[in-house]
Amino acid sequence: MNTLSKLEILADAAKYDASCASSGAAKKNSSQGKGVGSTGGAGICHSYAPDGRCISLLKLLLTNVCLYDCHYCINRRSSNVRRARFTPEEVVELTLSFYKRNYIEGLFLSSGIIRSADYTMEQLIQVAKTLRDDHHFRGYIHLKTIPEASPELIELAGKYADRLSINVELPRQETLAKLAPEKNVARTRDAMGSIGEKIKESKVIKRELRKKKVRSQVGTFATGQSTQMIIGADGSTDAHFLTRAEDLYGNFKLNRVYYSAFSPIPEPSVILPLKSPPLVREHRLYQADWLLRFYGYDVAELMPAEAPNLDLDIDPKLSWALRNRQVFPVDVNRSPIELLYRIPGLGVRNAQRIVGLRRHHALRLQDLIKLRVNLKKCLPFMICIDHSPSRLEWSSERLRAHFAPPPEQLELSFDPPSTSKPVSSDLSTAKEAHHGEF
Repeated sequence: MNTLSKLEILADAAKYDASCASSGAAKKNSSQGKGVGSTGGAGICHSYAPDGRCISLLKLLLTNVCLYDCHYCINRRSSNVRRARFTPEEVVELTLSFYKRNYIEGLFLSSGIIRSADYTMEQLIQVAKTLRDDHHFRGYIHLKTIPEASPELIELAGKYADRLSINVELPRQETLAKLAPEKNVARTRDAMGSIGEKIKESKVIKRELRKKKVRSQVGTFATGQSTQMIIGADGSTDAHFLTRAEDLYGNFKLNRVYYSAFSPIPEPSVILPLKSPPLVREHRLYQADWLLRFYGYDVAELMPAEAPNLDLDIDPKLSWALRNRQVFPVDVNRSPIELLYRIPGLGVRNAQRIVGLRRHHALRLQDLIKLRVNLKKCLPFMICIDHSPSRLEWSSERLRAHFAPPPEQLELSFDPPSTSKPVSSDLSTAKEAHHGEF
């Protein structure tokens, strides 16, 4: 099999991993002689750095051959898909070739499990080591780490990669044991813990070297780790996912938890759902995750015991505000910043700007307009010099109806039936249904 065929198979197989935050950018190329470069090549995805920069990555699997039989994975052992495998040298050559043509700025590399977890990890490390040591590659490298691999190999991977990630996959051990019998939450947590400790040690060493104004690669380790969880493959609620995410952020200082809606795969296992969850559920989980990380919320606030799933019609911040109307309205001229964070439609940056501005003068609506605050959402929940909302006018019921999307009317389909039954049969069935006979 030639390299291009392998690339098509293994780049497509890698698309299910959301841990590099692929942006889904529109495809553009210069094949017609207009412009330079391309965003549509096989295996090229887009990730975003913490400062907002868009980074193009070569995203692929070393191989889609796998010893594991995870039911939700298209590359599982029992799946009937085309298999391919790169050698480490081929991945190095591809990465350098794409990089020199300015197609990519880095590499995202994962793999199915071949022979053993340690052997697979050694192959991944060989790619990163060759790029760094032999070719002095200074681009971004993200390695998918295998929790079953030895701690020594995971530590070695961190010396060559900018970021490591281990997929949690599912938030509960009981469902993970059912859908991915070879995986274990405890092993994953142990691996994450060791990576977290190494990242912490590396930061301390770098800080000391900066104080001494010494430039050295001693103690260098990956700067962060991330993970992914699959939404809708089992019966886990949103509370399960967010509780696990809160645990990972708190105990392992993860940079990011990614949520990926389960996508039905060819020849699926009988224990999997037949269709994907609504994509808006994935979106709401990301919104709730953002509130956990930057706005000071906790899972118990966002997910009361009687409602273990997020409201799909309105965002979680607004949902919390409607359940806690006693907190509002918040005076933007007097309230602490922690309360400003709770106002729907008001982001962290604007809350900080408000705190800075009110030191000089009391804020009016015109000041908020200049800050480009989302007044449509904010007004029912805030007070300023020239605005005070009416509780009667802005009751929780009215607000929910105001912000929730309008109900959609179902449409009848008049397409001809897909079966080739005679018309008389269809008419007789309709008559039986009309008379209550089924």
